[in-house]
Amino acid sequence: MSRNVAQKLLAEHSVDLSTPAGQEIALPIDQTLTQDATGTLVMLELEAMELDRLRTELSVQYVDHNIVQNDSRNAEDHAFLQSAAKRFGLWYSRPGNGISHVVHMQRFGKPGRSLLGSDSHTCAAGALGMLAIGAGGTDVAAAMAGRPFHVPMPRIWGIRLEGRLPPFVSAKDAILELLRRHGVAGGLGFILEYHGPGLDSLSTMDRHVVANMGAELGATTSVFPSDGEVRRYLETQRRENDWTEIIADEGASYDREEVLDLSTLEPMIACPSSPGNVVKVQEVAGRPISQAYIGSSANPGYRDFAVAAFMLRDSRVRTSVSFDINPTSRQLLYALATDGRLGELIVAGARLHQAGCNGCIGMGQAPARGTISLRTTPRNFPGRSGTLDDQVYLCSPETAAASARRGQITDPRELNVDIPTDIRTESDMIDSELIEPPVEPEVARTTELVKGPNISKLPELEPLPEELTLVVALTLGDDVSTDEILPAGSDVLPLRSNIPAISEYVFSEVDSGYVSRAMERRARGGHVIVAGENYGQGSSREHAALAPRYLGLRMVIAKSFARIHRQNLVNFGVVPLNFVDPQDYERLSKGVTLRIPGLCAAVSSRDAVEADLRGDSRPLELSLHLSERQRRILIAGSFFGHLTNC
Repeated sequence: MSRNVAQKLLAEHSVDLSTPAGQEIALPIDQTLTQDATGTLVMLELEAMELDRLRTELSVQYVDHNIVQNDSRNAEDHAFLQSAAKRFGLWYSRPGNGISHVVHMQRFGKPGRSLLGSDSHTCAAGALGMLAIGAGGTDVAAAMAGRPFHVPMPRIWGIRLEGRLPPFVSAKDAILELLRRHGVAGGLGFILEYHGPGLDSLSTMDRHVVANMGAELGATTSVFPSDGEVRRYLETQRRENDWTEIIADEGASYDREEVLDLSTLEPMIACPSSPGNVVKVQEVAGRPISQAYIGSSANPGYRDFAVAAFMLRDSRVRTSVSFDINPTSRQLLYALATDGRLGELIVAGARLHQAGCNGCIGMGQAPARGTISLRTTPRNFPGRSGTLDDQVYLCSPETAAASARRGQITDPRELNVDIPTDIRTESDMIDSELIEPPVEPEVARTTELVKGPNISKLPELEPLPEELTLVVALTLGDDVSTDEILPAGSDVLPLRSNIPAISEYVFSEVDSGYVSRAMERRARGGHVIVAGENYGQGSSREHAALAPRYLGLRMVIAKSFARIHRQNLVNFGVVPLNFVDPQDYERLSKGVTLRIPGLCAAVSSRDAVEADLRGDSRPLELSLHLSERQRRILIAGSFFGHLTNC
């Protein structure tokens, strides 16, 4: 039987390809990736699991999110992560070495391997022909302990690429076009597989751009073939022996098919405040900007910076614009400095920041209120930049550089500049000085975890009761992101290892009274949250499930859920329910009381749940679609309660 790339990767990892779509599969994991915003909980979870040494082929702990050290807390968490890497047998990428996704591509990614990361953009490694999936930290900790990753069997969506990108149009415009077509939940339940003759014109780092932002489509992951271009990339990284060819068989088919003609694309831009709010740059051209920001996990390659340098050569950015250059790895920074591109950017007016996620996650570089910030980042959810009422637009490096030069949103095709057609896509300079390898097992066993005063134990979570009476504490609309559930940024992220403290910020930018209402209800059974479509999109950080659970959240009723957040809710004993009739959403306003009799029995064996509403004689019909494994976790009250019972 002819197989596509995704099917080959699944079959190579013992997945029965006849499994119906949506049914849970158990995927063996070869590699894991954690970063400091999520990795602190992962390491505490490994300690709780009493893991002696990780069971994966390779695991890496990166420090890339919380590298702004305004006080001692981040530095102390870095010391904890470094000690945990030694204790459990991980590689450790130190602060300043770069963003996890690009460094993993450079140093560790291998075609054909499975990669699970506690970061939603782990899917970027699909550019190498990997089966790379983002997940919550609990699932990653379980994988590090040798357990398979459980995920609904995806369908495969083949996207045939034709033609070549025109001048001043890049890979970012290609993925923005797909977001324009399908929105932020259009890929839910799918692996996106790119194929066709248009692949020949896309470098591995171009493919990284596209695969990275597959997360914004809600896809399980994205995959590209491991072809001659991937081999060329690995040769630049001195890792040609890691290359394996993985291409689709002739005649391979897909569950869904689409054509994207690269030659017809124009510069695109995502307007505030969603990656799916995409229009042509020409439609918003002329709007004044205050910031142009280049560099993130979505545009991490050498070319993304070099093309901006060429566009700004012999010119200056407008004095009204903060031109922020965010190097994505130490290795990239070294290359840009050596070949003169960095100097050209600085002469043009660039502000240089350390290699890491930085402003993308709200750690510095926040824009002024009421002004437009153009960013080559993957997300523009409300307030994610660090400014509550921000106006962040997502675009390509070409558009960001052109707009910085003019001081307003500009179609880069309008500039009379020459960009070389042979810009290197990636430098062959290698720098791994800030990566520490695992220590020997005998050293690991004697390593003590270094815990600063800000690191607290994981909270104990009680099992699911037979009956719950809950009050609706909050009602929300569609596409609520985990950034809105629990903000990131320099005030909140340093509390990532202290659940009681970070819980005080839950929904702080949505409803300032939520925490007090939740705490008032916590001792009296807890509360429920009601939401629309695609609840929990965005970041994989499980704090957005655990912190509300700590405040007494026992149930979320939504029209639909984002994949990662739904599993995070289950892992911490929060029951995710769907409306049978979406119109019933209107019946659940804030303050309504629900009584759910026989809840534990329903979770154990049924897909239907009925709730009684106080003052309403008509029962509320809800659905509960869970695997047997998820049912056991919910009844135990958490993944760790389930482990104790096993």
